[in-house]
Amino acid sequence: MTKIAKNTICLWFDGTAEDAARFYAATFPDSSVEAVYRAPGDYPAGKQGDVLTVKFTVMGIPCLGLNGGPAFRHSEAFSFQIATAHQAETDRYWHAIVDSGGEESACGWCRDKWGLSWQITPMALTEAIADPDPAAAKRAFDAMMTMRKIDIATIEAARRG
Repeated sequence: MTKIAKNTICLWFDGTAEDAARFYAATFPDSSVEAVYRAPGDYPAGKQGDVLTVKFTVMGIPCLGLNGGPAFRHSEAFSFQIATAHQAETDRYWHAIVDSGGEESACGWCRDKWGLSWQITPMALTEAIADPDPAAAKRAFDAMMTMRKIDIATIEAARRG
């Protein structure tokens, strides 16, 4: 028997939960689609037999996609923050999301085609804005504020001054 997570992120979709879950599973390591559950009867956003919920994991985080209809939309108030080790990894995740119908935002944020927000955050950025030297941290922070996708070399150069 599969262990049930005590806490699962539930994400509301308008009929596209399975497509989104399969995209996330194909894009991020330690991600998968575990189950697709179909509605046993008609419901406000669908009919009997439609995909109602999708159980999936994104980088080890358990999620449930609910096809609840058009009543609610994703917002930047919730996002996944993905820590990246180097520029190639940053670029890969960024482009996977943006180039698949998503859109760029600011400071390492982007939105996928389902409206879910992602922070593609290099660990070098996190370290730079936490630098014990306040001037170095501010230079790195100011550089980040001008970016969409984070450029690690520019962040590190700003940190060094």
